[in-house]
Amino acid sequence: MTRCTLIGAPIDSGQRRPGCLMGPAAYRVAGLAQAISDLGHAVEDRGDLALPALRPARCPNAAVHSLPETVGWTEALIDSVDDALSEGTLPIVMGGDHSLALGSVAGAAGFAARKGRPLFVLWLDAHSDFHTPLTTTSGNLHGTPVAYITGRGGFDAFPPFPAPVPADRVCLYGIRSVDPAEHAALIDHQLIPVDMRTLDEEGIVAPLRRFLARVRAAGGMLHVSLDVDFLDPAIAPAVGTTVPGGTTFREAHLVMEMLHESGLVTSLDLVELNPFLDDRGMTARLMVDLVASLMGRKVFDRPTRSK
Repeated sequence: MTRCTLIGAPIDSGQRRPGCLMGPAAYRVAGLAQAISDLGHAVEDRGDLALPALRPARCPNAAVHSLPETVGWTEALIDSVDDALSEGTLPIVMGGDHSLALGSVAGAAGFAARKGRPLFVLWLDAHSDFHTPLTTTSGNLHGTPVAYITGRGGFDAFPPFPAPVPADRVCLYGIRSVDPAEHAALIDHQLIPVDMRTLDEEGIVAPLRRFLARVRAAGGMLHVSLDVDFLDPAIAPAVGTTVPGGTTFREAHLVMEMLHESGLVTSLDLVELNPFLDDRGMTARLMVDLVASLMGRKVFDRPTRSK
């Protein structure tokens, strides 16, 4: 039995398309807490975080927008995720756009550093999110968390990242949209994504199995950040950053079942769900089903229609 803490992060500041702030409510309506508790786990929903009083924050890059808000959410999530881990629970952050990972991973990193354990990050996403506030041309800070996590510069407005995560402890998995500047930076930092071509050539299992073996060998903690656009938009339309060619229903569930069987996951993000773009809740329900697979539901446990 795992004790889980649900943390609502109604964050829209990391991008310009409104709607992600409704994500936490959509997960609740889709039955996330019930799906987890039905598997025998304990669940506490701590409600939605509130944006703290904003302090001045500036960036030399004029394209960057909503910086004070994003810094405020980051600080709130650092504390909330660290608190949940310190209480011996598995925090599940219900987003909210992917800028929330600036705070959630920093909170996990701070806890891991105090425990003397290495933190590993599995980034399930169509995008590498490796820009910095200084290099982004869109100004959307949801495209910067991996740069922050790995210690790139340009984040002076943010809290210093505790114990930056080395490139060999980050797995960018399912990537299929990287701009030229990000690609060059990834190569320079020796962070080679497991892109969709790799998954087409090697299959879903082998690259993930190799990464999980490294986590296990190091006695590491594992933070998983699951972006809706990791999934193919045909099955998960409720995201403002759709990229064709994502993982299928079967592939995504296999990833989650492997994570469950590993027993290594210590914190989880659910990001970029925009219910305004959904089709009768299908994306929210799929994301809930994926969390259930991560928490131990097997394919033969799923209800099916009568023949």
